[in-house]
Amino acid sequence: MVTVGVFIMATASSIPAFQILFTGNNLEYIFAGSSVTGPIPIRIDSLSAWFILIINFTFITGILYGVQYLKHYKEQISNISLHFAAYISLHFALTAITVIQNSLVFLIAWEMMTVSAFLLVIFEHTKHTTLRAGLNYFVQSHISVLFLIVAFIGAAAKTKSFDFEAIRQFTATSPEFIGIALFLLFFIGFAVKAGFVPFHTWLPYAHPAAPSHISGVMSGVIIKMGIYGILRMILTVETDFYFVGIVILTISVISGVYGVMLAIVQHNLKKLLAYHSIENIGIIGIGIGIGCMGLGINSFGLTFAGFAGALLHTLNHSLFKSLLFYGAGNIYQSTHNLDLEKSGGLIKFMPQTAGLFLLASLAICGIPPFNGFVSEFIIYDGMFNGIQNQNLAQVLMLIFSIFALAFIGGLAMLCFTKAFGTVFLGSNRESHSETAPEKNIKKLIPMYLAAVPIILIGIFPKFFFVLMQNTLNLFTDSVPSGNAIFVASTLSTVSSVGYYSLIFLGLIFLIFLIRKKINTNRTVNCNATWGCGYTGNAERMQYTASSFVRTYRKLVNPVLEIQKRREDVTGIFPTSGRHEIHPYDKIEKILIDRPLNRLKSFFSLFSFLENGRIQTYIIYEIAFIALAMIIPYIYEKILILVSFLQSI
Repeated sequence: MVTVGVFIMATASSIPAFQILFTGNNLEYIFAGSSVTGPIPIRIDSLSAWFILIINFTFITGILYGVQYLKHYKEQISNISLHFAAYISLHFALTAITVIQNSLVFLIAWEMMTVSAFLLVIFEHTKHTTLRAGLNYFVQSHISVLFLIVAFIGAAAKTKSFDFEAIRQFTATSPEFIGIALFLLFFIGFAVKAGFVPFHTWLPYAHPAAPSHISGVMSGVIIKMGIYGILRMILTVETDFYFVGIVILTISVISGVYGVMLAIVQHNLKKLLAYHSIENIGIIGIGIGIGCMGLGINSFGLTFAGFAGALLHTLNHSLFKSLLFYGAGNIYQSTHNLDLEKSGGLIKFMPQTAGLFLLASLAICGIPPFNGFVSEFIIYDGMFNGIQNQNLAQVLMLIFSIFALAFIGGLAMLCFTKAFGTVFLGSNRESHSETAPEKNIKKLIPMYLAAVPIILIGIFPKFFFVLMQNTLNLFTDSVPSGNAIFVASTLSTVSSVGYYSLIFLGLIFLIFLIRKKINTNRTVNCNATWGCGYTGNAERMQYTASSFVRTYRKLVNPVLEIQKRREDVTGIFPTSGRHEIHPYDKIEKILIDRPLNRLKSFFSLFSFLENGRIQTYIIYEIAFIALAMIIPYIYEKILILVSFLQSI
């Protein structure tokens, strides 16, 4: 039933979304509202339509996967019912966020999204770690709401209206610093939801705690609501876009680099993927940053490439990251384990999951002919185009960003080589008696659905740029002297790379078929692999997740927080030895752990008040009532005295 509900909602919103993307004709409805909210405008423009389609596709694959995934939890029928209700509620809230342009009602929809996502994350609420992760997400989401409330209410106090159009008119006629301050408030509020560093600390806990289909939806679309909010405010708030672009670009570069650096040293597969969400949010932010810089200096090339790359990467990330989380769900339900140190050899049991996971890994690393390459190439192309400007500060900023994006790509390849290799290749490091072949084919259907556009975008990017054209026009129409040659050259290049890569893959597949044909009638002899004179436990001699990145870990140890636990091998006949590493987020330690510990220390000074004696608590109540009665009396007397002195 819930699947039917998702499909109905997706169909009802996708039809107008496609019409708007192809025609560019916006839809607008004004509801009367109430005396509190005022009129409630519902506006569906090309930006709304783009995100509606991303939301709908991810929710469809999510529910198709989730229905099969939750069959393993049949004993939790009541939880499943609430879970599906929250799923429908979340779908509705996300769609509403993209079309509502009344700030008060927008905040209500935003809160509806937060509560629904919280209920979905804590599905296994009997686990302490899950409940703690959910509460962490819930609290930090309300920090986001706090900044949004301050920004929206501050604007409404000046404009006397909750309409987004009033914000545009207000900032257009106000001093520049007001527009900057207002935009930064909005940016912080939306950046918490998106997971930009240093507002990211909720994300690596919520993603692993949630069921895998919810992890895919969270990474695929929920954090993208932060991106949507930032893009919407770029179209709403009139400000100094060059300054704003530098701020966004700086934070995004830090987010991308820091996210992938921490992802590499993770042992939990879903936590590794969660940190990669921070990395990809950084890549999207880099696109938004250079797009804003282009708006600030009236550069069509920067503006087009920045926002085109950001919008396309938003779609791309929703596809390959949801696919990766679905793959992680298959692994977990097959082995009841997500620890990379204890995995290995699963390609023998789960060949289709392994192939789809590999495809998504190549896409997230920006390897052609998959979709991740296209969006990252567009961003690269825009930055190289911007270097031709004579402004030295801008050139240095763009060169720094190019190096950062290349660095992110290199580290991403290291990370997913480790992830795929330690999970699927080699031999089992521990016995998985419950590991079985892929019996539930229905769980693979949504994974293949996500895989198809990953390939199509990489090979035929022009179609998706046509689909995105009217959305891009919202950002580029304000920039004079559009460069059609630059756009055509960029699209031609990425299309050529896609075609040639497809030919290359075709040749590889042909060679594979020829080899298989030749070897069909050959006798294959299987013997033990030469063990260099040692025929001990081969499984324990493989690279582990830690040993695979040992050199990298030693290089970045001063930057990251990595704790080690070790027992050295000693004696003539050693019996045991152990070496463990436990990475921790240094930013979380500085910004959250230390302030919380100091707050706990402060409140512990008053622990003597809580002594467990009923008589003492009664005295506290009497004292409180007495103060409540005395303070107004004293305040009244002070006012009389002040009035008397003024009369003298």
